Amino acid sequence: MDNGFAQLQARFLRLRSNKLFEGFVISVIVLSALVVGAKTYDTTSRFEYLLSLLDTAVTLFFLAEITIRMAAEPRLRDFFKSGWNVFDLIIVLASIIPVDSTDTVLIARLLRVFRALRLISMIPELRVLLNALVVSIPRMGYVALLMFIIFYIYAAIGSFVFEGVDEFLWGNISLAMLTLFRIATFEDWTDVMYDTMELYPYSWIYYVTFIFLTAFIFLNMMIGIVLEVMQSESEKYKAEQGDDPQLDNRALRQELVQLRAQLDRVETLLRNTNKSP
Repeated sequence: MDNGFAQLQARFLRLRSNKLFEGFVISVIVLSALVVGAKTYDTTSRFEYLLSLLDTAVTLFFLAEITIRMAAEPRLRDFFKSGWNVFDLIIVLASIIPVDSTDTVLIARLLRVFRALRLISMIPELRVLLNALVVSIPRMGYVALLMFIIFYIYAAIGSFVFEGVDEFLWGNISLAMLTLFRIATFEDWTDVMYDTMELYPYSWIYYVTFIFLTAFIFLNMMIGIVLEVMQSESEKYKAEQGDDPQLDNRALRQELVQLRAQLDRVETLLRNTNKSP
């Protein structure tokens, strides 16, 4: 009995590691996302039965796929050590909620939308990107705090100086901050600048310095943080996969040291042999 289960477990392990199987799972995830999107069109109402069958088939396939992955683990608890496995299991279990019930129809449809997120857990490159984003958020928080301080100072100045030009844009500090956000995103910011320049000709200095700080300095700082973290996460992923060149060079150096030591022992042995009568 144990031998039969071990053979079945080995088959599940080979199936889980098969690239064709992984590609098929990714295709089914994309299909499930397309099915959910198709249900938002009124013209697809006549295909409601077919779409429901596809949705049921996708749900059953996800249940079978997650069961195979769990059975392929030597120990079941090893499956839950990975956060991505737990995430996939939650998404799959949530997909079991029936759509036909009027009380849960909205929740069920929303949860089916999140099945597209399984692409992240299936594609390693996407996992690296998401990990880099999560790791970089605390560091970007300090840049965002500094940006808020700059926004607040410029909003206070703009509210004091330009309130008489356009009260809708500069009436108070909250409106001024919204206006500055519009300027930082380059949404018709020249119209705002030209309106204030009619009364304050040198007000362009205010806008140019603000854009220089926010759009050029702080934005590039955030991009630099993300790129640095992405590089670090990529190197970590390569190290986990055994593709790190530094680790390869280190192993090669260790082998050379061991080979040199063996050659020294052989040379010493030959010398002692030659000295003996």
